[in-house]
Amino acid sequence: MATYAIHANSFFLPGGPTGPGYLTVTDGVFGAFSTDAPSGVERIDERDLVAPGLVDTHIHGFDGHDVMDLSADGLDAMAAGLVRNGCTSFFPTTLTAPTERIAEACSIAAAHVNKPGCAKVQGIYLEGPWFSERYKGAQNPAYMGNPDLHVLEHWMDCADGLAFKIALAPENDGAAEFVAKATAMGAVVALGHSNATYEEARRAVDAGATVFVHTYNAMSPLHHREPGMVGAALTCPGVYDEIICDGNHVNPVSVNVVMRARGKDQVCLITDCLAAGGMPEGDYVMEGLPITVKDGQARLKDGGNLAGSIVGLCQCVKNVVDWGLATPAEAVAMATVNPARSTGVDDVCGSIKPGRAADMACFTSSMDLEATYVDGEVAWEA
Repeated sequence: MATYAIHANSFFLPGGPTGPGYLTVTDGVFGAFSTDAPSGVERIDERDLVAPGLVDTHIHGFDGHDVMDLSADGLDAMAAGLVRNGCTSFFPTTLTAPTERIAEACSIAAAHVNKPGCAKVQGIYLEGPWFSERYKGAQNPAYMGNPDLHVLEHWMDCADGLAFKIALAPENDGAAEFVAKATAMGAVVALGHSNATYEEARRAVDAGATVFVHTYNAMSPLHHREPGMVGAALTCPGVYDEIICDGNHVNPVSVNVVMRARGKDQVCLITDCLAAGGMPEGDYVMEGLPITVKDGQARLKDGGNLAGSIVGLCQCVKNVVDWGLATPAEAVAMATVNPARSTGVDDVCGSIKPGRAADMACFTSSMDLEATYVDGEVAWEA
């Protein structure tokens, strides 16, 4: 692949928005940024705003495919579809299920070969099964229980060195001790689907937990006499808060509370997207649980709880800008470098740096997605 350049009004570089100027790409990797047009390049692509490819660290499915379908072809199809959302890196996310089904999901993710023009699997995220039935959400309580280190070792063996993130409820028996051992083994531990007190959550954080799962959703609320999980998410030091900014899961005012309390450099935009993402309205099944998609929402047929989202990550970026909560650069960071750091993969994705794979999400001035590049080639264009 020859060298070419992208000209844009602004590039979201590690030091902040820079431009107008030119960014060179050689053999699928980023080169240097310059305010002057480079000489001897074959082509110059014209864009408005150029950001790193978006990084979704909490996503269950897309285009009718779910990670828990346990299908390598389905994972390929997810990866192919996600570029329509500006997403170039993702963590396939499991649900609460029998031990061996989760193990198979880990093995499939570990064996996945990233294909040209598709989003890249950068790790795997196990959302469950060690949760609280009180805040089970769309998780199956039949397989919930207390954390088990031997089971974790089995899953990590199946993941075969893939970046590994696992969530649990910190009030479960032995949770703090489990967190300490899991993090020592190299896992990123997240806290969620929990009825924990503030103190229980804080003990897990002190033991090494570093992420709060979709803040506000499926966790004990903030109360002036018991701060709960939400209080811990807002105040515990050194953690990242996931948040779903689809306009359904969390009110924009509450999103702003998280951003102000946590700091925008420790907020991660996620989709929690289901297989119904990218699909028409209708009835679907998620790991045995019937859901209905209507009016931009996915809800359990039994009880009507939100089951997850059907939003694309690029829309979450646009939403927080349109809501007046973040600048475009801040919004992009919350969907790129922040989630990459939160999962320990910021050495391979989340930033535009020389020598990195040239994965990019290009936006218009109104923050509508315009194009997605993977390894320097256009993978999708509006």
